[in-house]
Amino acid sequence: MTSTKTKLGMPFFLVSPSVLLLLMWMIVPLSMTIYFSTIRYNLLYPDDNGFIGLENFEFFIDDPGFLPGMLNTGLLVGFTLLITTVLGVLISVLVNRPFWGRGIVRIMLISPFFIMPTVNALVWKNLLLHPVSGVFAAVWNFFGAQPIDWLTEYPLTSIIMIVSWQWLPFAILILMTAMQSLDQEQQEAARLDGASPFAIFRYLTLPHLSRPIAVVVMIETIFLLSIFAEIFTTTGGGPGYDTTNLAYLIYTQALLQFDVGLASAGGLIAVLLANVAAFFLVRMVGKNMTDA
Repeated sequence: MTSTKTKLGMPFFLVSPSVLLLLMWMIVPLSMTIYFSTIRYNLLYPDDNGFIGLENFEFFIDDPGFLPGMLNTGLLVGFTLLITTVLGVLISVLVNRPFWGRGIVRIMLISPFFIMPTVNALVWKNLLLHPVSGVFAAVWNFFGAQPIDWLTEYPLTSIIMIVSWQWLPFAILILMTAMQSLDQEQQEAARLDGASPFAIFRYLTLPHLSRPIAVVVMIETIFLLSIFAEIFTTTGGGPGYDTTNLAYLIYTQALLQFDVGLASAGGLIAVLLANVAAFFLVRMVGKNMTDA
């Protein structure tokens, strides 16, 4: 009996330091954030730090940038997911076919995912979207059209393009890997029975990719809710609040207005939204795996 208890207790003993470190890493910052969200704490006035309860949450929600930030966050996440998922499926199906140089093409397709977000944003801002010297401006001039200042006239669309280009390789990587396990004999049998390529794609390929698509949507959503570097590097949240999302609004409260209490309240709201999204996405992935 003692030997059995020792065998059972040893794994817990060996794992406990990592678990305690992880809990401290998560619980201590979260506890400090909760504490700061309940007090009046501005770095410009460090002595004025009295308890104010939930007033910081009320002030954050009443901020003029809150509703535009929530809307922009939803649009950014929604359109980026749509673009990366649809193009990811189509591109993964195309590169799954054998052709000369397929290995090089696959490497080139997934390589943008390893570029830092700040570098990615600078490339788009200065080399592609610049209204004078950018590639898009050169194309517009070639066809005799007036170049567009994308970051001024279509700021949120520009951010969506930048973020989609960054995350499309991730979707391609996951879906391209899933395509390797697609039963080729089923496809050949369907072709022999006279099925069209569209029918094969609809009834064989898409059902096979349902779980990988759910995984892509779940992981991308969690990360897209906290997009910041692309906005900071290109538009600075403007013009006005046109590209301000929830993460950038929290940044402005914390590091531009030095209001730690208000920023902490915003951070907790963002954590709550992320957890709600993760809850439903995990359930969606679990349902897909159960159905499979």
